[in-house]
Amino acid sequence: MKRLTDMTSVVLINIVIVVLMVGRSEGVPRNQIINLSCTIQAEHNQSEFVANFIATTEMLGNRVRSSLFATATTGSAPDANYGLVQCYGDLSTNDCILCYDSAHFSISQCFPNTGGIVYQDGCFMRFQNYSFYEEYAGPSDSFICGNTTRKSSTFQDSARQAVLNAVRDASTDGGYYAREELILPGTVNESVYVLANCWRTLTANSCRSCLEAASANLSQCLPWSEGRALMTGCFMRYSDTDFLNPVPVRSKNRGLHHHVVLFTLIVFSGRMIAVIAAVVSAVVILVVAMLIALYIQRRRWLQQKRTDSYDAKKMAKILTDSSLNFKYSTIEKATGAWHESNKLGAGGFGTVYKGVLPDGREIAVKRLFFNNKFRAADFYNEVNIINSVEHKNLVRLLGCSCSGPESFLVYEYLSNMSLDRFIFDAAKGKELNWEKRFVIIIGTTEGLVYLHENTKTRIIHRDIKAANILLDSRLRAKIADFGLARSFQGDMSHISTAVAGTLGYMAPEYLALGQLTEKADVYSYGVLLLEIVTGIQITASKNSEYTESLVAIAWRHFQRGTVEEILDPNLMFHTYPNLNFKKEAIKVVHVALLCTQESPALRPSISVALKMLVKDDEPLPPPSNPPFIGDDEINELEEKIRRYDNDDDAVSVATVSHSQFSPR
Repeated sequence: MKRLTDMTSVVLINIVIVVLMVGRSEGVPRNQIINLSCTIQAEHNQSEFVANFIATTEMLGNRVRSSLFATATTGSAPDANYGLVQCYGDLSTNDCILCYDSAHFSISQCFPNTGGIVYQDGCFMRFQNYSFYEEYAGPSDSFICGNTTRKSSTFQDSARQAVLNAVRDASTDGGYYAREELILPGTVNESVYVLANCWRTLTANSCRSCLEAASANLSQCLPWSEGRALMTGCFMRYSDTDFLNPVPVRSKNRGLHHHVVLFTLIVFSGRMIAVIAAVVSAVVILVVAMLIALYIQRRRWLQQKRTDSYDAKKMAKILTDSSLNFKYSTIEKATGAWHESNKLGAGGFGTVYKGVLPDGREIAVKRLFFNNKFRAADFYNEVNIINSVEHKNLVRLLGCSCSGPESFLVYEYLSNMSLDRFIFDAAKGKELNWEKRFVIIIGTTEGLVYLHENTKTRIIHRDIKAANILLDSRLRAKIADFGLARSFQGDMSHISTAVAGTLGYMAPEYLALGQLTEKADVYSYGVLLLEIVTGIQITASKNSEYTESLVAIAWRHFQRGTVEEILDPNLMFHTYPNLNFKKEAIKVVHVALLCTQESPALRPSISVALKMLVKDDEPLPPPSNPPFIGDDEINELEEKIRRYDNDDDAVSVATVSHSQFSPR
């Protein structure tokens, strides 16, 4: 009986060890974006630069698999493309590939500029039209402090020491990488964790210089609990939280066998050699079998999670065999080989061209910038969602292609293009009087009601804005661009997802928590209503956010009873007064403020908002305070309104901004 108990103890201990080993055998890619910056210089030759970029990133993707680091160069000046990707030293090969995929997707937003740099918590990527491989310092060097927890002087001293240790170790290590874990004196469960990594194109002296500058920057983050240094030639981070991936176990079986033998000798000391050998062999066989089973099971779970439950090859075959599939050659010919004269515009994920099919039909082709197989899910997401819905106020998908050298989507062509080209334009804005704008508002609202409530699975668009409201020849509204849309079943209260959309239109709770409901679309819709009524664009530049300002200024005038002062002068209410139209416009502002309330629970559903707009006798509750009211932004918008009042021509002065997205 005692022998059985001893054997059971050995088996149980080894089972615990195996479970721990399997649980730590996989790391995480740490592909959260820390900072993305783009150069201000535009490319010289678009087609040549894009071709060079695609070739460079393809080489980087292939090379990074073997060494967690890669450089590649394609083309010649001024359209040359130099690329570098560096995964930090604690990432596994699979996690490095995932991090590179995310970095590649993010940095592509810098197009058509000639350079971009993205720092993620697990990797770094850069591309330029010149060789930058030896650079280790630059004007963009910066640091970010996680100022959420103020730490003790003991932690600060330990953090400084751990950072110095990392500088020393990384600059002498062949891979220019170091990790440190320093237990705080007098504690048993509190440590400081540090990671340092230089790009492998540097010399040892350049690496040390970069890390020393990084450590000086990080010292300015103390006493806060976390800091990151984003340098031209290196990355360094410290934290009171263990963000490091486990050190790879190079020989699991050998270590496991040693443990079993050692423990067995202690338990069975003095027993017969034959019994020891039999017990050890049995335990090793059992443990190895469990290890293999658990490892396979975990790998399958991780693989399914990382691929986001999409079988890209299967989806590609379905689309290729379906009636939706267009031949690449057909679309290339329809667009005049992507001729510049057929270019309609560009967004975060692709360029849109006008084309004419052999049967004479006019089409709009969304040509994706980069055909990345890791982003196949996003392509299929747009195809599946738009192909599953049909409504007079939704743009119609005619087909797609994913089998040629590039991926593209084919939509019906709408001659008047997008709403933003009218309401933010000095001349074209006058073409949309109030009657036409109200019809556009109602059409957009009905389209959203269909997405939210009249389909088997609810669809949240996530990017409702003026640029995504297209107008047909009769100026009827059609909602477009379903690349960010998400669907979920009716019994779900929300879905958690990476934040994506356009700055200025995103609901505050979605930005803060990443919890997505229809009320996020309602908030964006409210902002859109204010834009249509005021003619003021929510963002005036790529780096400015006017969500607070536009909503806040509307709220202030609503409280004062002076909403008519912010109505778009292009509506010419002052020249052709119509009390009913003006009353209707003020009502739209009221509904917009209800839709942009800070609490999502207080915002009406889209169907309720539609009833408020179309029923004259529908009582409207008073709106509560909107989020993000800033005095500086309010003053700036009030200055714009004063400029409106002093301008008889009444032109819209807001400028068009680029859309900004987060990696999905």
